[in-house]
Amino acid sequence: MTSGKHDSINKTARLAGGLYLAIIPFAIFGFFYVPSALLVPGDAAATAGNIMASEWLFRSGTVSWLVSHIILIFLVLVLYRLFKPVNKDHAVLMVVLALLSIPIVFLNEVNHLAALQVLKNAKDGALIDSQRHAQVMLFLDMRQSGVLVAQVFYGLWLLPLGVLVFRSGFMPRLLGVLVVIAAAGYLIDSGTQLLFPGFATISQFTFIGELLFALWLVIKGVNVERWRRLMPA
Repeated sequence: MTSGKHDSINKTARLAGGLYLAIIPFAIFGFFYVPSALLVPGDAAATAGNIMASEWLFRSGTVSWLVSHIILIFLVLVLYRLFKPVNKDHAVLMVVLALLSIPIVFLNEVNHLAALQVLKNAKDGALIDSQRHAQVMLFLDMRQSGVLVAQVFYGLWLLPLGVLVFRSGFMPRLLGVLVVIAAAGYLIDSGTQLLFPGFATISQFTFIGELLFALWLVIKGVNVERWRRLMPA
């Protein structure tokens, strides 16, 4: 590999950081903002009314959530190129675990759209309002459960990434530790929420490790000389 190609690795690092940061607003909008604006816990009728009154917002939540995972596909491929010299097996594992979450997320959004479809078909007269609202809440609960299943893979793919960062030598080891902590946060949250619904979550705090990792890639990049030493002659 030429010196120019070696030096271009920082462009790869900054691309990875940029993609990581790009995921955040889409994920926050689709998974946090839209549900908080439309869903009323324990009140199916109010939730149904909010969805029908803000159909575009409801649909945009689905689109935003899907876009965030499309970006994730490109992110892990760029991260693979960056960390492959550290340990190719761990880098492949990282990619596989991340990509496994994609079909789960895409199929799971059918539940989100199904809730809207139930309300859109209100004129068919087959169901009374209370039954229809119960169906809407069922689909929304199924969507939430699907997210928890996908969240298992969010935690799993971050584990090899954290190990790669820690062992790389071209990024601070502390960042690797923080990424592993973020992974543990997702795994703990998915496990506790599946076993004990409504239990307090911690991933919104442990997520800081991912944010700092992405910011470091964008602002500082990697130590090119140390990255170069990992490449075969």
